[in-house]
Amino acid sequence: MARVADVSMHPPRNGADLQDWHAAAAADALARLATSANGLDRDEAARRLSASGPNQLPAAPRQNPVLRFLGQFNNALIYVLLAAAVAATALGHLVDGAVILAVVLVNAIIGFIQEGKAEQALDAIRDMIAPHAIVVRDGERHKIDARRIVPGDVVVVEAGDKVPADIRVLRARGLTADEAILTGESVPADKMEEPVAEDAPLADRRSMLFSGTLVPTGQGMGVVVATGSSTEIGRISGLISEVGAVTTPLLAQINQFGRWFTWFAIVMAATLFAFSTLVRGYNPVDALMVVVALAVGVVPEGLPAVITITLAIGVRRMAARNAVVRRLPAVETLGATSVICSDKTGTLTKNEMTARHAATASGVILATGSGYAPEGKLTDLAGGDLASDPVRDDLMRAGLLCNDADLIENDGSWRVRGDPMEGALVALAAKAGLHPEAEREAWPRVDEIPFDAQHRFMATLNRDPAGGLRIFVKGAPERVLSMCSQEAGAAPDAPINMEYWRQRLDEAAAKGERLLGFAVKTAPPDVERLDFGMVETGLTLLGVVGFVDPPREEAFKAVALCRSAGIAVKMITGDHGGTAVAIARQLALADEPKAIEGVALDGASDEGLRKVAEEASVFARAAPGHKLRIVRALQANGHIVAMTGDGVNDAPAVKQADVGVAMGLKGTEAAKEAAQMVLLDDNFTSIVAAVHEGRTVYDNIRKVIGWTLPTNGGETLVVILAIAFGLVLPMTPVQILWINMISSVTLGLVLAFEPAEPNVMQRPPRRRDAPILSPFLIWRVVFVSLLFTLAVLGVFEYAIGRGYSEAGARTMVVNTVMVLEIFYLFNVRYLHMTSFSLIGAAGTPSVLVAVAIVVVAQVAFTYAPFMHALFDSAPVGFTDGLLIVAIGVASMVILELEKMAMRRFWPAAWRAD
Repeated sequence: MARVADVSMHPPRNGADLQDWHAAAAADALARLATSANGLDRDEAARRLSASGPNQLPAAPRQNPVLRFLGQFNNALIYVLLAAAVAATALGHLVDGAVILAVVLVNAIIGFIQEGKAEQALDAIRDMIAPHAIVVRDGERHKIDARRIVPGDVVVVEAGDKVPADIRVLRARGLTADEAILTGESVPADKMEEPVAEDAPLADRRSMLFSGTLVPTGQGMGVVVATGSSTEIGRISGLISEVGAVTTPLLAQINQFGRWFTWFAIVMAATLFAFSTLVRGYNPVDALMVVVALAVGVVPEGLPAVITITLAIGVRRMAARNAVVRRLPAVETLGATSVICSDKTGTLTKNEMTARHAATASGVILATGSGYAPEGKLTDLAGGDLASDPVRDDLMRAGLLCNDADLIENDGSWRVRGDPMEGALVALAAKAGLHPEAEREAWPRVDEIPFDAQHRFMATLNRDPAGGLRIFVKGAPERVLSMCSQEAGAAPDAPINMEYWRQRLDEAAAKGERLLGFAVKTAPPDVERLDFGMVETGLTLLGVVGFVDPPREEAFKAVALCRSAGIAVKMITGDHGGTAVAIARQLALADEPKAIEGVALDGASDEGLRKVAEEASVFARAAPGHKLRIVRALQANGHIVAMTGDGVNDAPAVKQADVGVAMGLKGTEAAKEAAQMVLLDDNFTSIVAAVHEGRTVYDNIRKVIGWTLPTNGGETLVVILAIAFGLVLPMTPVQILWINMISSVTLGLVLAFEPAEPNVMQRPPRRRDAPILSPFLIWRVVFVSLLFTLAVLGVFEYAIGRGYSEAGARTMVVNTVMVLEIFYLFNVRYLHMTSFSLIGAAGTPSVLVAVAIVVVAQVAFTYAPFMHALFDSAPVGFTDGLLIVAIGVASMVILELEKMAMRRFWPAAWRAD
């Protein structure tokens, strides 16, 4: 890493000299990197980016595609199949050996493709969640992709940010950094401008911010000294946890099930081989081919691959709906979400603040206009013009100066650069007749205490036009009131009229307004830096301003959809209780939203909190610890909880939740690091859309299992019964392999692409402990396997009775199996409703393509001479072909009747599914 040597290591004691010393150290650091406090210009930044490369760590090495393909053959069943193929070829059964190898190859290709899809999805996720940073270029602040930061860039950081590169601190105000990933220290390190020795240990470099660390508190500015692999964390590559492929609990469960089933199949095949050779007198080679084919038929070896594809498709669908899944377990968990804990601002509401009311000791005024456009005027509540009021002017000025936001006009549209509430204050000041730029030039800022969630206020030190110094404070009304000793405009010794201000706060909260309090204090003329002791007491209260942030139009529908899906929505906010309840009523979070203040949770036991968390819909004035306890209480009640958050104070609760959701636009890097999902549009509707997709993914996984196991079971049961009772095999081993190969690459794959069933959001959430094989699916495996077995044996006996040869009868059986699988596919597409509908019959493009491939393959199997030679098949008459289709239709009718009976006579098992 490029080290920046500092000026003299011994700071002076005198205040003025200390300021000069800081300035000299900062200037030296900037000069050594050939930059300035105004940052780099665009051309120089582009040149340095070309020279130094993007600010990112090298991607983890990918496995060679050839090795990845060969890895698909690394499991016990494949070894058995390969051994069988070698044995069959050595014994002269060339066709059987070739078909077995084809089955193995097809399965390997499926696995190879699904792994490639997973890598592509994860690459897309990495790109979508790339962090951003605020840099100063050409004297202006810009938000850029952190990968485009270069050495010499001047970067601004604040509480909640993730440090994007190694940075020499030039300016710090209450700045700390959590450097646990580098130093192992659990306590955040204080950061300051003072230089340290060049050989200081990493943990003692107080003038440095390191890439990958988090900023819990404060605000600062610094110059980038190293990026990418040159950073400290770049040197310690093992400490960086990048988004990567994760084996989800469900997939791990499926893999375990597949391994168990594989060994079960091997044991069953060995038993059947012994029985067929020792009891039934089969030729050992023929018996070997039968049991190998049987093992291929019974084991759902492609199930993990198809399920992984289903998950990957779900990830992509969610991303298309502005919900980026960072960790794959969230895909399967989302569908079971039973409670969504959401912040209010920007998620349920528009996050377009408008300063609507302002209250001083002399009365309340109304501001017209909306959004950030500085258009409108101030009137009294009756709509009349206002008399001159110096206190009101001071209130407007305080809102403008204790403020870091700017308003930007673009083609007649106004937007805010900075905090939305601060932008609304700039617009309010303009409506009051103050010119923002002129006022800020006339009242230059000397120092400030940035807003911090712990202290709940911001303070600035400004020099007035006459040369004096004034301290302006802005913050939560209760906090500001506690810091004040008098009211502006009142007698110096008159106490604050707390009853009046409580009434103003309650009135504003009842209107759903968010509130900020403002105060002022004259500072001594020699003060150059602010500290907390100067503002904690002795302030003069100017007034409060009420802001409205109306609910998003789409949030009304999203909340209603959640309630219909059995998902409770709970608002956890730092706002005043009245404000939160007003918004909750508008959104109909509950029939009658019940609210509780965070302070009431402090004394509640864990058991008591469980009851409160269940009953309340709104948690107001909630601190980070409250949010964490609420999430834990809901989880203790058996709920699967999704928690949204945007700030560093939300990160603990977001991480604790079953599905942590971070805001992509206004969310801090700390919240994104803790989350499993990131919303690209900060919209509550996107959470609901993600739940919808999560339920669809889980439904499709169940459909894949519900189709695969019964169809495999039917094939297996037919062969077992034939051997057990000494019957002629209805299918030869090579024909069983043909069925398995064709169906696995067509019908077995399309269910992963199924759209959501129409009632997917009208069902209650599934239980946290819901098993993979629900009672309904277990019943389906048994019932469908028996139905397939009866149909196959019946067709075989019918064909022999009609005078077909064994080859012809077996051809009818193979076609019957494929037709049954096709019709069962249409049946299983809708597990919660009937498949007898126009939409159900039409199918999806994926289904129709798969069916077309199977039909073409079966026509070739039945009528192509070369297929006759390969698979010992024979032509089937047209009438008998219609009979096979009729059997498929009849099976679907039976299965639809079974659905109706299940809903009526076994509703508990149906609902549990």
